[in-house]
Amino acid sequence: MRAAVYHGREDLRVEEIDEQPLEPTAVRVRVDACGICGSDLHEYAQGPIAIPSDEPHPGTGESLPLPLGHEVTGHVTETGRDVESLAEGDPVVVNPIIGCGDCPMCIAGRYYLCDSLVNVGIHGHGGGFADNLVVPAENAVRLPKGFLTEYGALVEPLSVALHAVRRSDLEVGDTVSIFGAGPIGLGVLQVAIAAGAKRVYISEPRTERRELAARLGATEVIDPADTDPVRRISAATDGGTDVAFEVAGVEATVTEAIRSTRKTGDVVVVSVYEEAVSLNLNYVMMAERTVTGSYGYRGGARSRTGEFETAIELLDDGRIEAEPMVTGRIELEEIVPKGFERLLKPDSEHVKILVEP
Repeated sequence: MRAAVYHGREDLRVEEIDEQPLEPTAVRVRVDACGICGSDLHEYAQGPIAIPSDEPHPGTGESLPLPLGHEVTGHVTETGRDVESLAEGDPVVVNPIIGCGDCPMCIAGRYYLCDSLVNVGIHGHGGGFADNLVVPAENAVRLPKGFLTEYGALVEPLSVALHAVRRSDLEVGDTVSIFGAGPIGLGVLQVAIAAGAKRVYISEPRTERRELAARLGATEVIDPADTDPVRRISAATDGGTDVAFEVAGVEATVTEAIRSTRKTGDVVVVSVYEEAVSLNLNYVMMAERTVTGSYGYRGGARSRTGEFETAIELLDDGRIEAEPMVTGRIELEEIVPKGFERLLKPDSEHVKILVEP
């Protein structure tokens, strides 16, 4: 079968590889679509970061070269002999988080913080930029009748956004500031509105993304090249928002997110950073602000509940719009020039590109 295999920095090749064997408790999923994630871009441009290179991953025993892709949706084509929860033909979205089941975090149900976390499509166990992949049946989440399968590729990033909002202290009627209007930032915007945010302000340098944020319900969008977002947000909210989300992953926006909140405000850091950042902690201490990290979503034995379940419901009933966030659809052979390279351009107008094998 075909798969996009990561060999190292800026080296992603579409190759013929062997299909994965089907275990008794697993299912084979024919891939209908797989979204290119920001973490995929980080790995391609700056990696390997999380992808195991020198040493095999403790949970998979695999290392480079590895297939990529973890925002996966498709149809079940084969089930293991012990699988009763799914049948051939079922539309599913893949929850890529697999925990060891034995460490303190797994025992607490926080599989996404497992000491030996496996993220399918990053750490091994196949990948979604391929004709098919095999995953544990508990990690294949059935989609409801009438749900457009390709939109299942948005469930994973929306679950990241949903988890971030749940990690915050957001209450109905609160004001929110968001730094970064990529797929996760736009997801946070829609989830925050669905959760009852009164006003949402977004700082984003790219014109197309600002326009999309406004279309999706942002109260005001700010171009940080023209306007100081901290001053503008503070003036519009009489001292700052109740909650801020840092979703850009650069040093400047970390400080801006913190300073955009009122005294005792709440800041949630969602981004992956390619480099360490400097931070003046006086902005936290002297205003008694709280800074919280947000990583992942429920996975493992809880793959079908929590954020994935809610994200599917929000997409299915229209509270979150899927189509505006999909700005490109490409074939597998086009993944590098029309996918990764396009998204990495500083002036790229794209938000989410789906690879449809």
